[in-house]
Amino acid sequence: MSLRRRAILALALLVPAPSLGTLAAMSLFPGTALGKGLFAASKLWLAAFPAVWMMLVDRERFGLSPARKGGFLMGLASGLGLGLLVVLGWLAFGQGLLDRTAFAGKMREVGLGSLPMYLGGAAYWILVNSVLEEYVWRWFVFRKCVALVGPRAAALLSALFFTLHHFIALRAYCPLPVAVAASIGVFSGGAVWSLLYARYRSVWPGYVSHAIVDLCVFGVGATMLFGGR
Repeated sequence: MSLRRRAILALALLVPAPSLGTLAAMSLFPGTALGKGLFAASKLWLAAFPAVWMMLVDRERFGLSPARKGGFLMGLASGLGLGLLVVLGWLAFGQGLLDRTAFAGKMREVGLGSLPMYLGGAAYWILVNSVLEEYVWRWFVFRKCVALVGPRAAALLSALFFTLHHFIALRAYCPLPVAVAASIGVFSGGAVWSLLYARYRSVWPGYVSHAIVDLCVFGVGATMLFGGR
């Protein structure tokens, strides 16, 4: 099988999984064991598939993506810039468009309605899930997109794939205009992190940026849930 066909097959097997898991958990079967099980299965697929594909199909050696070319300063700078946009967007528009009561209800549905659980969820997303997403969407998906369309277009294509399941999740919590605006932010972040990977050949500069943005997002969420009205 040619490199291009292998890339198409890999993307076809991976990219729909998080969207299907998110759709099951948040729209089709919310709050049920089935919805939670399908979401967990999609996460397991995301974590396992790239490594298995790399070893059995691409025949590559697994590594820890060391940042031999640096890039942490660019990761820090881009994270602060993107995070600032998140906070400014919330201050300018979000407070008037988002229903705090509805948001709090959704958080309770997924078990994040109390401060300890919210902080635990934030720690998981910032310290674990962000690493998983960089491994999947930059190290694996971006490289497969490069095989299809070249590096510049691949940053945009992989960012689009990265945004799909985020839009589904955002739509479950937010009105359509907010979900669209936030998805544009997710797309922008995905493109920036793909470009960081392309330049430095490591997921870690992108992770630094990604973690800062997630910290800002969870900070906004905490303000909505636990801040004064």
